Amino acid sequence: MGDFYEILGVSKNAGDDEIKKAYRKLAHKYHPDKAGGDEKKFKEINEAYQVLSDKTKRAQYDQFGPNFGQSGFSGSSSGDFDFSDIFSGARGGNFEFGGGDFSDIFSDIFGGGRKGARGKKRGQDIQVDLEISFQEMVNGIKKKLNIYKRSVCERCFGSGGEPGSKQKICSVCKGTGQIKKTTRSIFGSFSQVSVCPECLGEGKFYEKKCHQCGGDGRVKKNEEIEIEIPAGIFDGQTISISSAGEAGEKGAQAGDLYILVHVLPHKKFIRKNQDILSEEKISFAKAALGGETKVETIFGELILKIPAGTQSGEIFRIKNKGVPDFQNRGQGHHLVKIIVKIPTRLNQRQKKIIQELEETGD
Repeated sequence: MGDFYEILGVSKNAGDDEIKKAYRKLAHKYHPDKAGGDEKKFKEINEAYQVLSDKTKRAQYDQFGPNFGQSGFSGSSSGDFDFSDIFSGARGGNFEFGGGDFSDIFSDIFGGGRKGARGKKRGQDIQVDLEISFQEMVNGIKKKLNIYKRSVCERCFGSGGEPGSKQKICSVCKGTGQIKKTTRSIFGSFSQVSVCPECLGEGKFYEKKCHQCGGDGRVKKNEEIEIEIPAGIFDGQTISISSAGEAGEKGAQAGDLYILVHVLPHKKFIRKNQDILSEEKISFAKAALGGETKVETIFGELILKIPAGTQSGEIFRIKNKGVPDFQNRGQGHHLVKIIVKIPTRLNQRQKKIIQELEETGD
C-alpha cells in the first residue's frame, strides 16, 4: 500500500472538501462496475479515503505512517513499551528475532486492528446509464429512475430492531462496542482494540430483530429517484448525487449515485462545443440572385436571408440558437452551411443563359 495522500493525489495539508472531491473523482474513474474500472485501484482509493476522511485515523496515520496508520494500535498505558527500544535494539544487535513469536505478535496487532478500524460500512455507490435525446440535452429535463438497491428499512427505520422491542447492553463489551486485548511479551505490552463481534460495535442490541429486514436495518427494493439533467450536458458526462446510493450499515453514510449520460445523435444536427451545425440546400438561382430560405433549428423554423452571389459551402451564423452552457455562461450559435444545388438537366434556353454568364467572367 502506497502513501494515502499520493493515492488520492492531494497534499498533506489538504482540507476535508478537497479530500472528498479527489476521492469521488477517482472512485468514479476506477469503479469496478464501470468500463475500464480497476478493482484493486478502487480498493486502494477507498482504504485511503476511509483513513484520511476520519480525523482520528488521519492523525494516527500522520503520526505513525503507512505501517501503523490503520493498525488500531495503542501503546501500553503503563508506559512499559516503546517502539524505539525495539528498533534501537535491532540496530545494536542486542537480541534476535527467534521462532515465530515476534511475527505472531505483529500479526495479531495489524490483522485485528484493520478489521476494527473499519466499523460500520458506508453504503455502496451505484452507477447507472441514462440515454437522452438531442432535444432533451439542449433544453434540460427531469427524469425518474427506478433503481433496485439496499434502502433503509421502513419498519425499523434502519435500527434493525422490531418496533417496541427493548434494547439490552451487550454483556461481552459492557456497552462500549469494543473489545480490548492486551498481549505481553519480552518486548512489552501490546494493546489491540477491535469491534465487538457480539453487538458489531453498537454496545447494545435489540431483544427482537426486525422481521422485515432481519436485523440488518436495510432491505432491497425498487426506489424511484427524480434527477434533473441540466441543459447543455455533454455526451459521456456524469452527474453525481450524494447519498442517493445504497444505504449504509445502521446509521452509516449512504453511498452516492452516479448517472452516466448518453446523448443520442440527431438526424440533422451536429454539436460542436456549444454550437449546433447543420446544412441547408438552396437552388442555383437563389444562390445567384439572393432570397430567403427556411432553416430548421432546434428551437423551430427560422427565415434565413440569402444574399446574392452566395457560394456553396458558405456558413451563416444564427446567434444564440445553439446549446446553452450547463454552467450558465451563455449560449452557443447555430451555424448553417449552404449547399448550392447544381441542376443536372438543362434545356437549351438555360444552357444559353449559363454560357452568357460564363462569357461575362462571373
